[in-house]
Amino acid sequence: MSFKKLNPQILEALETNNFEAPTPLQKKALPIIKGGANLFCIGSKGSGKTTAIIISVMQKLKCKPEGDAPRALILVETKADALNLKEAFEKFIKPRTIRIYTAYDEQTLDQQREEIYYGQDILIATPKRLNKLYLMNSLDLSQLKLYILEDAEFAEKGLYFAAINRIPESINKCQYLVFAETLSARLKRFEDTFMYRAQTIKVK
Repeated sequence: MSFKKLNPQILEALETNNFEAPTPLQKKALPIIKGGANLFCIGSKGSGKTTAIIISVMQKLKCKPEGDAPRALILVETKADALNLKEAFEKFIKPRTIRIYTAYDEQTLDQQREEIYYGQDILIATPKRLNKLYLMNSLDLSQLKLYILEDAEFAEKGLYFAAINRIPESINKCQYLVFAETLSARLKRFEDTFMYRAQTIKVK
């Protein structure tokens, strides 16, 4: 099975980066995500979760910029995780197309507020910094289409867990995706707050 029914820019990037066929996880996850369902996507390291995130975001955003408010929000644990994910995205992004921004604690809040205000399509953030921006009313979530947790085990921590649950309170309609190596009882609790009617796939 090859990749199909994707935006031509994604197909071109997959070919350029030598992705010949989807992994078993991607075969299961991508159709569900494309269909709009909330999803717990559980797979071991190397199963293709990060690429599944990138394909899903690029497809949902039609590989083009639009408006000023973020349309995809991805939470990661650390600055290094944010920068690594941005680098992975950039292999799929043509110059002057999708706008992508990372927010983490080492930057100044005023700088981040200004740069997000001037227009970003994808926002990759650590929970602590995202929470500060949120509490300062510095995030316009009205256009958000995807709310994603990458390597979501960090979300089990008490402070992070509360912050992650708080953000959806200001989101009208959105698709929620959680990617992790294991689905703990604590992560499963997101079903009670924002992961309504979520499907679950597990691939080793």
